[in-house]
Amino acid sequence: MELRTVDQADVHGRRVLVRNDFNVPLDEHGQVTDDLRVRAAVPTLRLLLDQGARVICCSHLGRPKGRRDERFSLAPVVPVLGRHLGHEVRFVDDVAGDEARRAAHELADGEVLLLQNLRFEPGETDNDPAFAERLAALAELYVDDAFGAAHRAHASVVGVAERLPAYAGLLLAGEVRELTRLLEKPERPFVAVLGGNKVSDKLAVLDNLLGRVDALAVGGGMCFTFLAARGLEVGDSLFEEDQVEAVRELGRRAEREGKRLLLPSDVVVADAFAADAAHRTVPADGIEPGWRGLDIGPDSAGAYAEEIGGASTVFWNGPMGVFEWEPFAAGTRRVAEAVAASDAYTVVGGGDSAAAVAELGLADRIDHLSTGGGASLELLEGKTLPGVAAIPSA
Repeated sequence: MELRTVDQADVHGRRVLVRNDFNVPLDEHGQVTDDLRVRAAVPTLRLLLDQGARVICCSHLGRPKGRRDERFSLAPVVPVLGRHLGHEVRFVDDVAGDEARRAAHELADGEVLLLQNLRFEPGETDNDPAFAERLAALAELYVDDAFGAAHRAHASVVGVAERLPAYAGLLLAGEVRELTRLLEKPERPFVAVLGGNKVSDKLAVLDNLLGRVDALAVGGGMCFTFLAARGLEVGDSLFEEDQVEAVRELGRRAEREGKRLLLPSDVVVADAFAADAAHRTVPADGIEPGWRGLDIGPDSAGAYAEEIGGASTVFWNGPMGVFEWEPFAAGTRRVAEAVAASDAYTVVGGGDSAAAVAELGLADRIDHLSTGGGASLELLEGKTLPGVAAIPSA
């Protein structure tokens, strides 16, 4: 699907409402700790400003549940966005009320305004028509550049797009193009590496990707459900008993279709879920009661890295272990380094995988680093995202 994009719009002198994804992590002092999503928004905003648009940015941050909560104010984003944009950013502590309307109408050509957190308004997540009307009334055109929210049928994602001429931003259009490429025309061999905690969170992605990949490597907490499905004891490891039969069927299907399904041959286990727990590496069939797997082992990481090294297309989503804790970070680090070193076309899904790549200083060696965790997974499940469906085709 070719979306109608912002570079096709006449924006000079017009108020343009841009739905961004500034849902960034903040520390205890309210400072932005990872600015990937802010940096990703810059190309579209620069394009609009260079063409003399009057830009009104809006975003959510966290889950304030429809009421004002200063812990989730977008004010800390203002200096970060201004620095990366090289442009002054005005801020209004209002979403779509009188103060926001006044600030929007006072904008001059080439100026930019950031509204307060959309989710301070209960009508945002409900896609309330009255709230969508108030938000749309701030502008003359709408640009959706928030891929990370494209799977949400919220007022700022769908409601405004139904009320104003709507365009995809460069980020949104790029995400859809690159992720769709994985589904429709990947160069082969195509290897997918999936981690994270729960099989239930990613079963639909596993099912959809299995029909498209040549090899699927599984790590993270969800690998223990796969190991249990093969009859292995997993001790106190994270394990979803209700997913065992679905996982068995995935294994049978992989065998029928000639797909390689890689599971850990060794794991790093600990006697407690803690950074300083006693830990050791054991074979995957050697997990004792009272111990839990918190990372794939070095042999498994090496096998996954070798598979990645022989691929022409690689998709990775989800850490291999509890990478925030150094004793259980080696598997994720080895996979990240293998993806970065690969000559393949590489895509890393959002969320923890993107954070790991950034933390390791490897982001600039990935072909496409997605800003959308849930949205990228839903697209790879084969679902139609509400935010994408709301944009007319070119």
